Amino acid sequence: MAGIRRWQKVRSVTATSLVASLVAATFTVHAATTAAAAATGPELSVDVSAARHAISPGIYGLNGGDPAFNAEIGQTVARWGGNTSSRYNFKNRTYNTGSDWFFENIVADEARSLEGMVGSNLDRGIKPVVTVPMIGWVAKDSPSSHPFACGFPATRFPQQDRFDEWDPNCGNGQLNGQNLTGVPTDTSIRADAAFAGEMVSHLVDRFGTAAQGGVPIYELDNEPVLWAHTHRDVHPELVSYDELGGKGTATAAAIKAADPSAAVLGPSGWGYCEWVASGVDGCGPGADSAAHGGLNLSQWYLKNMKDYSDAHGGTRYLDYFDQHFYPQISGGKDPEANAWRLRSTRSLWDPTYVEESWIGPGGVNAPPLQFIRTMKSWINQYYPGTKTAITEYNWGALDDINGALAQADVLGIFGREGLDLATMWGEPKPTDPGAYAFRMYRNYDGAGSRFGDTSVSANSGNQGKLAVYAAQRSSDNALTVMVVNKTGDDLTSPLSVAGFDSTGAAQRFTYGPANLGAIVRGSDLQVTNGRVEATYPANSITLLVLPPAGCTASLQTNGEWGTGHVATVTVTNNRSTAIAGWRVSWTWPAGQQVTNSWNTALKQNGTGVVAADAGWNGSIGAGGSTTFGFAATGPAAAPRLTCSPT
Repeated sequence: MAGIRRWQKVRSVTATSLVASLVAATFTVHAATTAAAAATGPELSVDVSAARHAISPGIYGLNGGDPAFNAEIGQTVARWGGNTSSRYNFKNRTYNTGSDWFFENIVADEARSLEGMVGSNLDRGIKPVVTVPMIGWVAKDSPSSHPFACGFPATRFPQQDRFDEWDPNCGNGQLNGQNLTGVPTDTSIRADAAFAGEMVSHLVDRFGTAAQGGVPIYELDNEPVLWAHTHRDVHPELVSYDELGGKGTATAAAIKAADPSAAVLGPSGWGYCEWVASGVDGCGPGADSAAHGGLNLSQWYLKNMKDYSDAHGGTRYLDYFDQHFYPQISGGKDPEANAWRLRSTRSLWDPTYVEESWIGPGGVNAPPLQFIRTMKSWINQYYPGTKTAITEYNWGALDDINGALAQADVLGIFGREGLDLATMWGEPKPTDPGAYAFRMYRNYDGAGSRFGDTSVSANSGNQGKLAVYAAQRSSDNALTVMVVNKTGDDLTSPLSVAGFDSTGAAQRFTYGPANLGAIVRGSDLQVTNGRVEATYPANSITLLVLPPAGCTASLQTNGEWGTGHVATVTVTNNRSTAIAGWRVSWTWPAGQQVTNSWNTALKQNGTGVVAADAGWNGSIGAGGSTTFGFAATGPAAAPRLTCSPT
């Protein structure tokens, strides 16, 4: 498939790899760009009451990466997959590298084994996605050091185009650019769906079922339409609709039999051609499609899984519809490539954007691609209720601010479009700009604060210049607004906010070329009548955090004597809508002790006091107030009161 670009990073089946160290972000005051130096940007708007839906935490997943960085951003999902997982034999901890590296059998050490990866991630609260072999072969017992068993040994094929310099017996399986025909039993043994069931049962025995906290998701192999390339030593045949469908349903059934509480994910195609066509058809409709009702491969795959479910008592055998997404851009970092990279994220959603790559207007279902929305459309038509996943993606240039902008844009799109699960392949180093794109969503202040978990309506007058995403955070009801300036100019734009009462100030955090080693805390911005104006630096990511308006509490001493005092607290609702309840807290400065209280449910622990509403006085209308009182020992004091709606 000439012209197709795909990231080909060789990776063992382990889901973590060590990088030197984590560099912590520092936070400093940002000198605001003067309005005179900035161009006028598009208007931005957010409506907190519109388009509300939960953002799945599963979109912040990775295939590997630095463990300290992964912990810093609160990694949610870790995928154990890739080409090497297609022939992993859990019985001997051996996998085959396939065409990534001379078709060699490698024995994984304990830390890099399947059990090591699963245990490590479960211990850290990260959900593992485990790939189950479906190709029909797994690696046989092999030496743990050179010379390795390999698919095209020099002893059998003395003439080949290339040999491994570290293991000269292992060749690339080509002569004069033509594929040689391997002998599968040189490296592998047969493994059918029953083997997959044994693998899942093995993990259940060790870690429990998914319902008991074990492996929650199993993946049906990896990029099967590429088997004739990546694993051609054992599977030189082109994959057909029937092979993919038959092996998929049989393996899914084996997984569900071993752990009915686990989810199944598939088919995990490599990219555009595999989304729409079998290996037999190539990259468009052909005889294989015609023999299956004219449906493209994704449509038929979903229908086949649904039909199998209907024929087997309604059990769901596919929980996640998964495909990989690698933008078919040049991969460079020159101005043209950078601009294209930032435009190409539109292929995930934009109904007006036509692919600029080889897919182009001539691709099947390509103009426009709007990939996530297309996935959901296929699901709604052929297997309703199935979730969506992209378990491999990478927009490249993660060591450059341009790649960070693209990654921030992609994470915003994933949340807004309702993707259920995503795991990046080819993760950034902790010091790369791409890592800061994750931090902007998952640890923008260095204290673990995160972008909101409920997506709300956000619009830009020009999403190609200033991309905007917004979400409300359930932990404190704050509104978080992510703005990605994709241009080379500082842009000053107004943001209007509807359906939300703020405190009158917006916190500002920015990452950009001025400081590639830190997220910068800028000065707070004034919010007036639901509007805030900000200057967004060129090629930058800015997060605005608007704390919600809540309630305030004030204390008045009504009487005082030598050993005690009486006071009244007034609670005022500062919102434009009613609150259903309230809680006031404070800390005594000199050991005072509450002896009696009224109109409140009050508790004191040491010097700390928490006073909640009494139920009947919890509801306070917009701008309204209520009071409660108490008697306490010790001198009257003026502690700082904190009020929170409940």
